[in-house]
Amino acid sequence: MDLKRASYLFEGMKGRMLPEELINTIRSFIATENLYSSATREIATKLENLNSEFNSTHERNPIHLIQTRVKTPASIMDKLKRRGFELSVESARKNLTDIAGVRVICSYINDIYIISGLLLSQTDIQLVRTTDYIKNPKTNGYRSLHHIVRVPVFLSHKVEMVNVEIQIRTIAMDFWASLEHELAYKLEREKSEEAFTELKACAEEIAGIDRRMQRLYNISAEQQVSQEGDVQK
Repeated sequence: MDLKRASYLFEGMKGRMLPEELINTIRSFIATENLYSSATREIATKLENLNSEFNSTHERNPIHLIQTRVKTPASIMDKLKRRGFELSVESARKNLTDIAGVRVICSYINDIYIISGLLLSQTDIQLVRTTDYIKNPKTNGYRSLHHIVRVPVFLSHKVEMVNVEIQIRTIAMDFWASLEHELAYKLEREKSEEAFTELKACAEEIAGIDRRMQRLYNISAEQQVSQEGDVQK
């Protein structure tokens, strides 16, 4: 919802149906949501440009899919409450680094680090921290490369530096993570330990397939280079 729409909805409600303070808080959250949406678009555009350039120079796309999301006000408030922070827009911006999120799905493991390096090398991207769950998977088997970055969002009257969480993973890693997230809500409590063991085993098998696919790609790339060398001779 944009600010113009919010103003229309709340017109004439001050002091009657809703207190003015609450209306102002709602407007602040809407403005913040727009700001973080702009930040995800900034990152997505950078990634799309890198993917396009890579295709023109290497004749393939390392990025399979780019997804963006911004936490809802309800989700933000819930997380602030769980962590014991003040329930306000200012508190959310100060204490939460994952309000805006971008998920990047790559074809191969090496592509994850290629795209990561190219993105972080851009001068207007500030790296806050990196967590590599590929080299050091979570206990449940989850794998992904996570970055928290700060990206400039150019507004009409100022520039805002906004935190964005970027998750970069392969198609196989995303397949496991998506199903694990769904199953976590559906499995019966008494089967949780059994399910945990089985899900971790599946993660290990999927990771093995990822590595095998990377080796196959490396072999095909080496053959292509060799064939090109023979042609040049």
